[in-house]
Amino acid sequence: MGRLGKFEIKRIEDATSRQVSYSKRRSGIMKKARELAVLCDAQVAIVMLSSTGKHHHFCSDGADIKGIFDRYQQATGTSLWTEQYENMQRTLSRLKSINRNLRTEIRQRMGEDLDALEFKELRGLEQNVGAALEVVRQRKYHVITRQTEIYKKKVKHSEEVYKKLQQELSMREDPAFGFMDNRAFGFMDNPVMGGWDGVAAVEMGGGGSEADMYAFHAVSSQLDLHGMAYGRSDCPLFG
Repeated sequence: MGRLGKFEIKRIEDATSRQVSYSKRRSGIMKKARELAVLCDAQVAIVMLSSTGKHHHFCSDGADIKGIFDRYQQATGTSLWTEQYENMQRTLSRLKSINRNLRTEIRQRMGEDLDALEFKELRGLEQNVGAALEVVRQRKYHVITRQTEIYKKKVKHSEEVYKKLQQELSMREDPAFGFMDNRAFGFMDNPVMGGWDGVAAVEMGGGGSEADMYAFHAVSSQLDLHGMAYGRSDCPLFG
């Protein structure tokens, strides 16, 4: 009993349905191709490319796709690769010409192969070399300026460190900021003042006399503040 109606062949608009239909029909075609190759001892090759870019292929056992295509070309007297080969040859010839011209230009910029050039060509070459030289010169000045700025910053930093160290060294060596031992005032033998850790003597003024020396006492943690009285720090040591 035959079919009542004909199935219209047209593109499936829904992407999901189209993909499902392609997968099912591809499997069916691959199955038929395999059966054809086994039952009829035929060499079969199939290549499929889906709309999403995925490719699938089938080739009968004992053969390869290229070999089958070569046999097809021999049997039909056609060439599948002639156009592609000619395009490759044209591309290769163009690249060789570009490479040859570039090599010639490089040699001429180095002062070689100038005998065949006319005056106009020599003048153009001179301008090109001059422009290239100017670019190199500007780049050189830019690098020099940048390196000079870096070196200036390093020198400035080194000078600041040197000045700071010099100031610290001067403060350590200046007698006006020196430290005097308790023995200089006999505090080590004085039971009352024995608790002082030290006396910092600062010279006030430029006279250098004993009347100008004032002592600043540093209180020891062992001093009994409740059991003794101590003098004011601003009293002169020498009357």
